Formats: sequence, structure tokens, C-alpha cells
Amino acid sequence: MKNIRNFCIIAHIDHGKSTLADRLLEFTKTVEGKDLQAQVLDNMDLERERGITIKSHAIQMEYEFGGEKYILNLIDTPGHVDFSYEVSRSIAACEGALLVVDAAQGIQAQTISNVYMAIEHDLEIIPILNKVDLDSAMPDEVEDQIVQLLGCPREDIIRASGKTGIGIEQILQTIIEKIPAPQGDPDAPLQALIFDSVFNPFRGIIAYYKIVSGSIRKGDLVKFIATEKEYNADEVGILRLQMIPREEVGCGDVGYIISGIKTSKEVKVGDTITHVKRPAAKAIEGFEEVKPMVFAGVYPIESEEFENLRSSLEKLQLNDASLTFQPESSVALGFGFRCGFLGLLHMEIVQERLEREFDMDVITTVPNVSYRVYDKKGVMKEVHNPSGLPDLTLIEHIDEPYIRASIITNTAYIGPIMTLCLGKRGALIKQDYISGDRVEIIFDLPLGEIVIDFYDKLKSISKGYASFDYHMHDYRPSKLVKLDILLNGESVDALSTLTHFDNAQSFGRRMCEKLKELIPRQQFDIAIQAAIGAKIIARETVKAVRKDVTAKCYGGDISRKRKLLEKQKEGKKRMKQVGNVEVPQKAFLAVLRLD
Repeated sequence: MKNIRNFCIIAHIDHGKSTLADRLLEFTKTVEGKDLQAQVLDNMDLERERGITIKSHAIQMEYEFGGEKYILNLIDTPGHVDFSYEVSRSIAACEGALLVVDAAQGIQAQTISNVYMAIEHDLEIIPILNKVDLDSAMPDEVEDQIVQLLGCPREDIIRASGKTGIGIEQILQTIIEKIPAPQGDPDAPLQALIFDSVFNPFRGIIAYYKIVSGSIRKGDLVKFIATEKEYNADEVGILRLQMIPREEVGCGDVGYIISGIKTSKEVKVGDTITHVKRPAAKAIEGFEEVKPMVFAGVYPIESEEFENLRSSLEKLQLNDASLTFQPESSVALGFGFRCGFLGLLHMEIVQERLEREFDMDVITTVPNVSYRVYDKKGVMKEVHNPSGLPDLTLIEHIDEPYIRASIITNTAYIGPIMTLCLGKRGALIKQDYISGDRVEIIFDLPLGEIVIDFYDKLKSISKGYASFDYHMHDYRPSKLVKLDILLNGESVDALSTLTHFDNAQSFGRRMCEKLKELIPRQQFDIAIQAAIGAKIIARETVKAVRKDVTAKCYGGDISRKRKLLEKQKEGKKRMKQVGNVEVPQKAFLAVLRLD
């Protein structure tokens, strides 16, 4: 056990984690020849296309140092704030972390929040200055920032480059010298923490775990503590590029187990595996449940695909534990699911993965957040969906969730960022100058305001130089109204939103204008209205497609023309009674991109 090292790589987006992981794998000869490609561990097409890591990936390396063989278990983690749950799970399975900072960009918001997460778990942190070979690198200034953040001596910071391989050997030596070996009793009852799982159509569900105490052998009868289900360990082993079966996986190691589990509800990330004959007294602690931030309805385009969508979501949830869902129904869209996501990028990725991996065509409704509604009796109800709102006469007040946001940017962009946050009903808490021309601004913002387009706007006004990180803060009373969209007097529940009273008028008007462009013309007029309760606040009309019935009247009496037009008008009226308006998928998505 003394020769095992478990560590993860944490950093902000685009600071070179995956490239650094490639160099470590190449240097330890874990990956050779034809397997060697950029971002070896990003095995999803989506990750390669977008150049981001979505899943954390575990891989084992062997390295010889000082005449001894060491086993290094590396977990590469995502950098985007929407996937911070992946990072928290990886941190729970490690004793050390490589903190990678880009020498050209310096410390960003996500770096700071990941460092605090690692410090809370008592991980040994090794600071690495990456991309020192770039012309725009400012190694000395960025080193000052790292010293200020971690309080470590300057000589502890390793200068490296994932692209050219500078400093890789020094990183491996520091991992062996600095990161402690896993602490655990090999003779104690088995305790293994599940930190990830994947679905394999041929072998069932494969769970990845880290053994905290005891060991697991092939053929053992094991029990999952949270679900209290028992299984035979058909195959256990370690994770290289492929899974490598072993007779036994020992204490402190990271491995996988295949036990023919078919239903996805039986594997929970954060659960503990133990032996049936000699069970552990308690489950491993320190693992928190995920709290979704953004909710949206996901509906199949064909209603008979509902069960397929359910099984696809369950398989996806195995691989992405931060996705939550429950069934719901809508008048406009039929049966579907209300899903909880960690953010907008997460929502987009889930939708894309459903399409690619499971061939599911889905409609996603407008994202919203959960509100607390208090009625006149003081009873509180959580509402995730505007259609679940009680009658307005019964509501005492509505509390909406607020987040504490930290934005790190160049001092040149303070003005526009302040304007943006205040326009989103934010309140400035404080601002700190980190170093030279970098400033950290702390704001309290309503989560509902940042859900749709805040991040995109922040990036564009700061020319990409602002980094954004947030966590839930509290709930505060707010003057919210339910905005309904009516088509020919019928409410479309999938388009209704909860919005602040001050924004309702302009939002309703923009929605109607947008829908007028997107809804195809019918044989009859379509009235598009935005309403708060019974009060209509905006209206647009999609004109009917009509034949020129007076074309064959040349000259003659006006009453003949009028008679034909009246007859046409009657026909249109009858048609309107039976006709229904199809709302295209584009219309639901357009609401997200109103600006």
C-alpha cells in the first residue's frame, strides 16, 4: 500500500489538464503507439468536438522511482462550473491534487473554488504552472498569485508544459514524495466508495470504486450498503485504457466491479460496497447529494417514446450522477420528465448526449429554477414548474433562490460587468483586488435571472476574460408573476414562465414578437397573447393564408364581391373552431435566445 498514490488534476477550463494528463500517461508508458492521441482520456465525441472535459476519467499508471515501483491512480476532472459535482466526487477518492494554472491566464474563479474544495478534504496540493512555453506566459506574476492563494513557498511551484513535456518528470517525483499513501487497514472489513458507474449493454452496470479498507476478490459475495442489495463479484480489476481483470484489488487502490447488475437504480454514486459475510459497521461519510440549480421539462417528440426516454435517462444518470428527473405531464406536450441540471451547459450536454448515445429526439422547455411559495396559512410549497403555481388569491408571498457569485476579471471590464449584474437585480457585496490589474467582484444575484443568458453576456462584455463561479446562498421574498402565453385564447403551459414583475411587460412583448416569426401561417388568424392572470399585456397576430376569392369578379356590383368575402370569412371562422396551432420546437428554444 505504501507505493500507491491517488491524485486528481483540478483547474479552470482550458488551463491544460487533459494535455498534462496525456504527457503523464506517455511518460509512464501507460499509453503507447497507436493509442497515443490528444486528450486520450476524453473518450466521448462530444468532449473532443467542444474541447472540454465532461466526465472525470480514472486511469492507473506505473512508475519506477528510486529503485521502487509505484502505482499512480490519476483522475482527470472537468473544469467547467456546471460539472463541479464530478470534481467533488474525484476529490473524495484521492489523497492529493495537482492544481494546474495557466501561465498566460493566471488564477480564475473555478481554480479558487476547486482549491477550497480540495483543502476541505485535506488533500495535499501540488501547484503546477502550465503552458510556460507560450510567448504570452507571465510565469513570475502568476507565481505571485499562486503563492498568495495557497501560501506555499515559491520554490514548490513546478513550471511545466503539457505540450512540450517540460517538468513532467519533476511532477511525477513530487507526486511520489509529497502525496501521502492511502491510509487504511488491509485486514479490516471491506469498505469501498463508489465514485462513478457506466452502463455496458452486454455486461450490465460497471461500478468504479476506491477501496478505503479491506480488499475485494473475484467471486466474493458483496453488498451495497445504501440499496442493501447483494451481488457476486463476477469480475474485479483495475482501470487502464481498457479494464484489466485482476484476482484481487487491494486496499487503497482504485478499481471496477462487474456483477451483472441490470437496473440502474441499484447503483448509487457515493454508496459503499462491503462483504456480506464480514460487513463494515457503517458507510463511508463525506459524500454529499447533488442539488440541481436549473429545471426544465424534457419531452419525447413521439408520445410512444416515453418509456424509451425513461430508460435512456436512467442509463445517462448512471454515468452522470448530477442529473435528476421525475415524470410530469403537460397539456401541450403530453408525458415527459422534469429534469434538474447543474447549469445551462449541463442541460445542453444532456440533450446532446440523449440524441447521440440513445437516438432520442426530445423537446426541452424553458429552463427555470425552484421557488418557495407560501400560502395565506403560512404553508410552504416548492414549485419547479410555473404550471404548479397555486391560485394567485391564495399566495401570501413567493421566495426565490439567490446565489453568491464570484467574478474574477481584468479591471478594465469592471464597469460593464457591474451594469450587467445590477440589471439582473444583483446586489454588490464586495470587491477585492487580487493582484495588479485583476479584481474579484462578489455579487448576490437571483438564480432565475442568470439561468438563461447571463454567462454568455458576461463572456462577451469581458471579451472572454471574466471567470464566473457561484454557490447557493439563500431564499428571499420577491415580487414574481406568472406570465402565460395564449394561442387563440388557449394557454400553452410549456411556454409559461415565472418572472419578476418589472420585467414581465417587456419580456411578454418580446416573446409575442418572436413567436410571430416562428409559428407558421395557417388558414385562419392566430392571436398570440402574453397575459398575467386575466390581464393581456401584449398581442401579435399571425395573418391567415387566404385565396383571392374576388379574382373572377371583373367589374359588376360591389355587393357580389362582398358576398364572396363574407362567405370566405364564415369558412375561416368555422376552420378556427376546429383547427389547432402546432408550436414548432424552434419556438421553445427561441425563448432562451430572446436577446
